[in-house]
This record gives sequence, structure tokens and C-alpha cells, in this order.
Amino acid sequence: MSLTAAASDNANNNRVTRENWKKQKELEEARKAGTAPAEVDEEGRDINPHIPKYIKDVPWYYGINRPSLKHQRVQDDQTKDVSALNEWFRRGTQKVAAKKYRKGACENCGALTHTKKECTERPRRIGAKFNEKDIKPDEFIQPELKFDFDGKRDRWNGYNPEDYKHVIEEYAKVDMAKRQMKAEKLNKELTADEKNEQEKKVQEESDSDSDADSDKDEDKYAEQADMPGTKFDSKIRMTVRNLRLREDTAKYLRNLDPNSAFYDPKTRSMRENPYKQTGDKPEDLPYAGDNFVRHSGDTVEMAKSQLFAWEAYNKGVDVHVLAEPTKLELLRKEFNVRKDDFQDNKQKRILEKYGGEEHLEAPPKDMLLSQTEQYVEYSRFGDVVKGQEKVTIKSKYEEDILINNHKTVWGSYWKDGKWGYACCHSFIKMSYCTGVLNQQSRLETLNEMLEAPIEEEQPKSLMEIHQENMKNKKPKRKANEINDSDSILKKKEKLATAIKAEIKSQQNAEKLLSMDERKRSYNPMDINVHEPTEEEMEAYRLMKSRSDDPMAKYLEKTKYKHEH
Repeated sequence: MSLTAAASDNANNNRVTRENWKKQKELEEARKAGTAPAEVDEEGRDINPHIPKYIKDVPWYYGINRPSLKHQRVQDDQTKDVSALNEWFRRGTQKVAAKKYRKGACENCGALTHTKKECTERPRRIGAKFNEKDIKPDEFIQPELKFDFDGKRDRWNGYNPEDYKHVIEEYAKVDMAKRQMKAEKLNKELTADEKNEQEKKVQEESDSDSDADSDKDEDKYAEQADMPGTKFDSKIRMTVRNLRLREDTAKYLRNLDPNSAFYDPKTRSMRENPYKQTGDKPEDLPYAGDNFVRHSGDTVEMAKSQLFAWEAYNKGVDVHVLAEPTKLELLRKEFNVRKDDFQDNKQKRILEKYGGEEHLEAPPKDMLLSQTEQYVEYSRFGDVVKGQEKVTIKSKYEEDILINNHKTVWGSYWKDGKWGYACCHSFIKMSYCTGVLNQQSRLETLNEMLEAPIEEEQPKSLMEIHQENMKNKKPKRKANEINDSDSILKKKEKLATAIKAEIKSQQNAEKLLSMDERKRSYNPMDINVHEPTEEEMEAYRLMKSRSDDPMAKYLEKTKYKHEH
């Protein structure tokens, strides 16, 4: 039968006639008045007739056809898994390790509470299952507690009363110390009273002035008076100190000048120094303002720690000043040590690379402006005439290297947009220095060019040019005829070696040109700069490729190897 059908049957059964409904109402009124007995539930307990009908009626799905309040009470199935109030997690467990491997335990460490897959110990080469060594104790698994509404809100659940014993013992010790101090004070007062009585008797017997008696009485009452700023309660027998001693000078009374430090009455703070105009040091003053107190002591270190924590958090280190102060202090100390070491190592590396450590060892201040034994004589232009010369600055580049009899370096002379040597005024790099002669010859040629009139040269005929060439070649032919056959062989050998060197250099150049620029070295070609010989010039002319020659591409370079 479905729930809807059961509900319809229950509705049909609950239908009563008008007369029966009136009788039920009269019975309810009689029960409320106490003239009729109250209804009884299934457990035999009376049901209060003043309970409203919507509370007393049992739902149709509950399955009870008699008066009952069981549906309004806590059911048994809701209280099965609730833990008791005295149950709590276990503390201070002692772990005992087994001596032999047990079946079903972890194969790695030998604990019975987890498996090898869940083991957090270091993976062993030979597990505890096989060698039965260093078996770890079983972990204590805390019970799963399920509390009801009251159990979750019980603030004393799990509290151990024995933890409060040390507080009671501490207060008991304080109480005993107070009693001892009070007893000692009473003993001192008794002895003082006896002495005072004896002194009084002596004074009465002797003829003393009344002024001395009054002074002693004042001293006596002054000792018994309370200290200013304190209050003594006779019931509690304790001295209560006020928030501020009344003999302390207020901040606004430190300096009555209206133009002095500003006093904020709302926050009771005076940030500036009220004694600033006196010129005294803040350390010697009794009060130097709230800012001086705020920036003295450990406040500066605290601010540095806070700044370090922010910087560390930005770098990815999770650290907090208030949550982990010890960790922050250790990290800061380690950072400062490493920073100092890095600075020292950096300075050492620079000194090892460039030198100059002797300049860092400065003499004492007393010796900086004192007299020395070094004699230096200067000209009126500030140049050193006699004595110690100025030390040249060292560099990693080679400097002041003089070649080919030059006294100065290339680039020390400039004229007409050209660089040259200052010693000989030569504009040709790697040339041989002729000294002052070259300068004089250049000056003479310049003077001649300036003084000589400009004459237009007449063009020569072809016959005159041919006759001049024949005259210039005649002495060479005579010199060649004088040479022996040995000198001719030596020239041929030199020419052959020059051709080989030229071929090798061209091959090397082609190899470098075919190579990627990023893979080349910085100075791949070792160039030896010197004046070329006749054999080298002849080899260069023979090996030079001529673009205007139509048969140049068919000419093989190996031809000259076989010929020479």
C-alpha cells in the first residue's frame, strides 16, 4: 500500500460526527479543569492536557494510533554514535617497538599501523621484513570522537585538573612569603616600640627640651605614613598602586612656553623634545619626548626585523614577525653573516684581479699632513722637475709599447685630419722612425711647395716616355747579368715558399668566410704586419684572380706548385 492510500484511509477513520466532536471538546475541557483523568501514553506517563493539539497529534506516517509524545523526544538512533563527555584524545603515549617482524606490518619499517605504500620512513635497501633490524614502534591512532551540541561547546572537556597544581603551589609560596614578611615587620615594630619606650623614660628622667620630643614624634609618624601614589586596603592587606605617580611631572608642565613642543590632550602624547631649545643631549634629559622613547632601545631592531620580514615575504619566504619571531631572527642573522662574507669576498676578488691593496692601508691621521723625506721639485706650471715622478695608471690593455725606433705611440700626433707619430710626424702606421730628420724634411718640402711658383708641366710625348723607361731598366738588367746562378736558385726557392704561404692564407680566408660569424673566434687570423718582400709581392700577383681575364676561371692554382 502506498503512502497516499494510507493517508486517505487515516483521514476516513478520523472523521467523527458532530455529537462525538462535542463530547471530545467537553472531555478536553474537563481534563484541563482537573475533573477528568489525563491521557496516558504507551509508557504509562500522563500527558499534560494544556499541550496544544498540533504538538500532541502524531503524524500519520509515524504509525501510532494512540495518544503519545514520543515523536517529540530525541530518538534512539540519533544518540548511538555520540561520544561521552569524559572521552577525549589520549596524551603522552609511550611507544614500544617490537623485536620481531609481525605479519601484516610495514615491509619497510616494521610498524603494524600502516603499509609499505603509506610509510613515511626513508626507503631502506633491505626492509625490516627481511633483516628484522631497527623495527619502528606502532603509531598511536587517536579515536574519532563525535560530540553532540553540548559536548562540542564544553570548554572544560579534556582538561586535566592536575595541571592546575603548580598554580596553587605558586600562590601558596607567595602567601607563605607574605606571612613571613608580615611577621618580621611586626617583630621590628615591637622592638622599635620597646626602644621608644626606653628612650621616653630616659628623656623624662633627663631635662630635655620639648622641641626634640616633637621632632621625634614627627619622624615616627612619617615612617608609618603611606607613600604618595599608593593606597592601603585594610581588608585585603595589599598596597594598590595608582596608574600614575602623583609626584611625576606632567608632560604639559615640562616647558610652559606655548611655542615649545605640542601636547595632544586626546592621546596624552608629546612627540617632540620640550627641552630642545636648551641644547642638551636627549640622553641626559629626564624626558626627551615620545619620539625619542619610540626610537630608542629595541624599537629600531624591531623595525629592521619587520622590514626584513616584508622583503623576505616578497622574495617567497613565508615568515612573520609575530607568528615566528625566533625563525625570523635566525634568518636575519644568517642573512647578515652571508651578506658580510659576500662583501668581503667581493673586495678580495677585486683586489686580486686589479691589485692596489697597499693603497687601502692608509697611514694614521697624524701622519697624513706631516713632513716626509721625499724631495720633489715642481716647475711654475705644476710639472715635476725633480723627484718622484707620477705613477702611470695601470690597465688590462697593453700601453706605451714603442716599436720601430719610435719614441711615442701611434695617435700621439694629429694634423689635417690624420693621425701619426709625434716623434717624427709620420702619418704611416708601422713605419720606421727617422726622428727629427723627417720633421725637418717635411718642413723643407712644405716651405719649398709654398715658395716655389706653380709651373704647368708640359705633356711628354710617347717617345720621351719610352726613352725614360729604357734608361730606368738598363741598370736592373746589368745587375741581373752580374748575379750568379746560385742567387737565381735561391730566388726561385723563396718564390716557391712565398707561393705556398699565399695559397695557405687564401685557403684559411675561404674557410673563415664559409664559417658562421657566431662561431668564429675574436681574432681568427694571426696577421704579422711587416713590409712585404719582392718574392711575396710576386706570389701575390701570380695568385691574384683577374676578373677581366676570360681564361682566369680555367687556371688552376696548383699549376704554380708544379712549375716552381
